[in-house]
Amino acid sequence: MTSVALPRVSVVGLGKLGAPLAAVLASRGFSVIGLDVNKTLVDALNAGKMPIVEPQLNELIAANRARLSATMDANEAIQKSDASFVIVPTPSDSTGFFSNRFVLQAMETLGKAIKAKSGYHMVVITSTVMPGTTGSEIKAALEAASGRKVGPELGLCYNPEFIALGSVVRDMLFPDSILIGESDSKAGDMLQTIYLQMCENKPPVQRMNFINAELTKISVNTYVTTKISYANMLADICDRLPGADVDAVTKALGADTRIGSKYLKGAMGYGGPCFPRDNVAFAALARKIGARADVAEATDRINNYQVDRLTGLVAKFAKPGMRIALLGLSYKPHTPVVEESHSVKLAMKLADAGYVVSVHDPLAQEAGLAAMGDKVVGASSIEGAVRECDLLIVATGWPEYKAIDPAWCKRDGQRLTVLDLWRTLPNDKFGEVADLLYLGSGR
Repeated sequence: MTSVALPRVSVVGLGKLGAPLAAVLASRGFSVIGLDVNKTLVDALNAGKMPIVEPQLNELIAANRARLSATMDANEAIQKSDASFVIVPTPSDSTGFFSNRFVLQAMETLGKAIKAKSGYHMVVITSTVMPGTTGSEIKAALEAASGRKVGPELGLCYNPEFIALGSVVRDMLFPDSILIGESDSKAGDMLQTIYLQMCENKPPVQRMNFINAELTKISVNTYVTTKISYANMLADICDRLPGADVDAVTKALGADTRIGSKYLKGAMGYGGPCFPRDNVAFAALARKIGARADVAEATDRINNYQVDRLTGLVAKFAKPGMRIALLGLSYKPHTPVVEESHSVKLAMKLADAGYVVSVHDPLAQEAGLAAMGDKVVGASSIEGAVRECDLLIVATGWPEYKAIDPAWCKRDGQRLTVLDLWRTLPNDKFGEVADLLYLGSGR
């Protein structure tokens, strides 16, 4: 029995998601060529190691270099592939909508290369775009540049990833489901074949038209942010009710199959490059078409309130001029990304309120300090930050902070207040030397 040859793949955009996608595809047997305008990223991939912090990424690249290359030449990428995944930025504009300018540039570049190629080629839009744009301006730009109509000789799909920074490789190999918005069944069949080979868990594949897939993508993120804000709202309520415990409440809520336990934890607000902007875009879309998105707007307001809530909590235990150590600057563990990080926002707000703020992060300290300028000082070590502070905030649930020694919290003649926003430190170990406060604990 002869094996069927796998489609050859090009990945357009070798950033935080594109590089992992290229590496994962190569690890699963595909011949992959990356395409980027950034020579540094192209050279790095060809050298076998990317300057991107993501678990397992460089191990996969090193192990699969025979099937993995990169170029700045779109003609080479198209000639050496049957399908092109486009993962370029779609930054938010002043209205809250996603801008397609980089996607449209990619369509022009790829289209011109496809024009010079004989045979079928499929283009896959993996970047998150606004509902209604794949089938309109993106399709029109690809057709105009290639001189072909989407159909028998040119496929087009919308296929966003559902991944989280810090676990991109794992999430690509073991997704909950695959979402495909397809121009026609030929394109959808080809993309489904690629995914069923790429994924290790054989996930269900949801196939639909462009606009339904586009709407599904931002709806998923908006729904998840609503769960996060709901849990944070509960934590705020529990803080004001003696004896209440948000963890007990959310555990019981999550046991109901209509609700589920994922993302239902009262802690800090959500941040990062996707959740905040997707929520804003969803609400902006609703306003534009005359629909109401009150739930999305309330979710965003509750999320933004969390920084003020925490600042008010700090003021109950520390006076301006006192030294606060804030541990964790990335918006979540296992990534150096500080975009829309509530830890960074909290540190800056505390500094503006007159506190002396010392910060630490295993991966994001440099990026965090760059974002905050001279408002805060960087701690040289976890121990130093903890020993020298008047109040300690564990703001991001990095596993490294579980190694904090309770002895570092000892103070002569007084007890250190510790705000542990993710329940990282065990109360039975720290209760003897510090006042350990969890959000939503009825205190």
